[in-house]
Amino acid sequence: MKLNYDVIVIGAGHAGAEAAAVAANLNCEVLLITMDLNKIASMSCNPAMGGIAKGQLIREIDALGGLSAYVTDETMIQFRMLNKSKGAAMWSPRAQSDRLKFSQTWRKYLEKIPNLYFWQDKVKSLIIENNFVTGVVTDWNVQFTSKTVILTAGTFLNGVMYVGDKTVEGGRVGDESVKGLSDQLKSFNIPTLKMKTGTPVRIDGRSVDFSKFEIQHGDIPPEKFSFDPLSKMRLPSIPCHIVYTNKNVHKELEKGFSFSPLFSGKIKGIGPRYCPSIEDKLITFSSKDQHLLFLEPEGVNSNEYYLNGFSSSLPLDVQYTALSKIDGFSNVKIFRPGYAIEYDYFDPMFLHHTLESKILNNLYFAGQVNGTTGYEEAAAQGMIAGINAAHKVKEKNNFVLGRDTSYIGVLIDDLVTKGVDEPYRMFTSRAEYRLQLRQDNADLRLSNLAIDIGLLTPHRNEVFENRIKQISKLTKLLSIISVTPKKINSYLNKINSSPLKQSVKADKLLLRPEINLTDLLPFLELDTQFKEDIIHTTQYNIKYHEYTQKEKICAKKPDDFDNKIIPDTIDFAKFKSISTEARQKLEKQKPKTIGEAKRIPGVSPSDINVLLVYMGR
Repeated sequence: MKLNYDVIVIGAGHAGAEAAAVAANLNCEVLLITMDLNKIASMSCNPAMGGIAKGQLIREIDALGGLSAYVTDETMIQFRMLNKSKGAAMWSPRAQSDRLKFSQTWRKYLEKIPNLYFWQDKVKSLIIENNFVTGVVTDWNVQFTSKTVILTAGTFLNGVMYVGDKTVEGGRVGDESVKGLSDQLKSFNIPTLKMKTGTPVRIDGRSVDFSKFEIQHGDIPPEKFSFDPLSKMRLPSIPCHIVYTNKNVHKELEKGFSFSPLFSGKIKGIGPRYCPSIEDKLITFSSKDQHLLFLEPEGVNSNEYYLNGFSSSLPLDVQYTALSKIDGFSNVKIFRPGYAIEYDYFDPMFLHHTLESKILNNLYFAGQVNGTTGYEEAAAQGMIAGINAAHKVKEKNNFVLGRDTSYIGVLIDDLVTKGVDEPYRMFTSRAEYRLQLRQDNADLRLSNLAIDIGLLTPHRNEVFENRIKQISKLTKLLSIISVTPKKINSYLNKINSSPLKQSVKADKLLLRPEINLTDLLPFLELDTQFKEDIIHTTQYNIKYHEYTQKEKICAKKPDDFDNKIIPDTIDFAKFKSISTEARQKLEKQKPKTIGEAKRIPGVSPSDINVLLVYMGR
C-alpha cells in the first residue's frame, strides 16, 4: 500500500476536487481523502453553478485547465445568461445541474487522471514537524506522508446543524463533522472563528400544483461554460418556477421566531449577508408583503425540488405549516426541512497569495475554511492552491493572479489582504477592472498562463490558438473594410442611429452603443463565416478597447490612498451611490484614510471611487 505522496488533499468538495485534479495534472502524485467517495463535489445546497460574477469564476477555471466547466456542461439541465440587459462586462452564465449526475461526473473525470489516488476516511490530525506539515493521520490510524497538504474541509470542521431547538453534529445532513483539526491548528496560533450558513427545505414535486407558478425556461439555444467545443449540454432542459410568499406565510414563520437559533443566541457564527434565511428577510424587510422564491429541479430523474430563497433554521412544524400557506403548496410534502449549519473557519489574512499558511509551511487552505461561500469561490481557490502546492513540490515559481487579470485574483487578494467578517461572496462590483474581466474573454486573459505551466492539453491548446486566430482575423477585417452610406443608412434609420454622411471603417461604426456586430456583418459581405463566440468577443474587445486601456494604465499605477485623509465630518450614511453594506461598515469603523477604507471587507472599489469623487479627486 502506498503511504507517501507529493500532495494530500483533505476533503473532496468543489475546492478539493479542483485542487486534486490540477496538482495531479501537473505530474504530482496526489492522494484525495474524503469521507464518502460517492459525494465528490456534492452540491450540498443549491443544485446550480455560476451566477453573477460566479459564472466568470467558472469560465476562468476552465481557461486555466480546470474541470468545473466540463462537469457543469455535461450535467446541466438549464442554462441562462444573467444580466443580458446590462453591459457585456456584467453578463454572467448560470446553469441548473442534475445534482446526482454532477457528483458522479466529477468522480468519472478524477478517476481518469493516472496519478490521482483516493482514500475513503476521515483525517483527525496533521503531522507537523518544526512548523512543517509532513502528512496526515486518519480515523483508521493510517499515517500518510506528503510534501504538501491542502485543507478543503468545507463546513465539516466542528459542524453543527440546527432545526429550531434541535441540534445534530455534522458537516451536512447524513455526514459526520470533523473533530480535532481545528483545535490542532488553533494550538499553532492560527485564528479559528465560526460562521453560519443555511439551506432550504427540499420539496416532493409530486405534491406541488405547478399551474399556480410562473414558469421560467432556460435560454434557447443554451450556451455553455467551457471554451472547448467538445464540451456540451447532454441532458434535457427542465424549467424552474417562480414562487411568492404572502402575509399568511409570514405570520406562520413569525410564530417560530422565539425558537429560532438565529435569534436565541445559540448560533454565534455570522451568516451570509447576500443569501439570508427567510426569517432574516422578514426582520430586515418587515414592510414587504411577499418575497420571491425559485422552485428548482434537482435532476432529470428526480421529483426532488430545491426552494431557493427559503433557507431556514426554524422548527420543522413551523417550516411545514408556513410552506402550506403558499399558493400551489397546499398539499405539499417534503423530503427534509431546511437547516442552519455552524462551522469553523480560519482567518485568511494568515495566508500568502498562494494560499499557503504563513504559520505552518507546506499547508494550503482552500474553500469555506477560508471564510467564503459558494461552490465557485471554493473551486477557484482549490485551483490556485493545487497549482501552488504542485509548484512547491516541483520547486517552481509561485502562481499568483492579479486583480487586473481575473476574478480569481480579486477573490484571493480580498481574502488575504482584507480578511472576512461574514461569508465572502464574489460580485462584479468587487472587481475594479471588470470591463476587461468579462466571462467571454477568460481564455484570452488566462490560457497563455496555463500553457506556460503545462496545464492545457494539446487539444485545448489548439482550441485556444484557433480562437485567437479567428478573433484576430475578424478584428483586422473590421479595421480595413469601409461601410458606405448607401449600404448601411437604411439599417441605421431602422435602429434610430444617425445616418452616415461618408464612408467609415466598420470597427469605428461598431463603437456606437446601438450597433450589434451580428447585425452589421451581413452588410460587410465577408467571405469567412465566424462563430457566435468569436463575433461576441471581438465586438466587445472593440467597444471596450479605450476603457480597458485606461484600466490597464490605472492597474500599473501605485496608489497613495494611505495619504488621502477622510474628513472627520464626513457622513457615510448620505452616500446613496455606495452599497448598503459599505455604508454600514464605513459608519461603524470610521476609517481615517482612503487606504483604511479600501481594506474594510465589503467596501468595494466602486464604493472607494464614490468617496474619491466626493473628496475632489
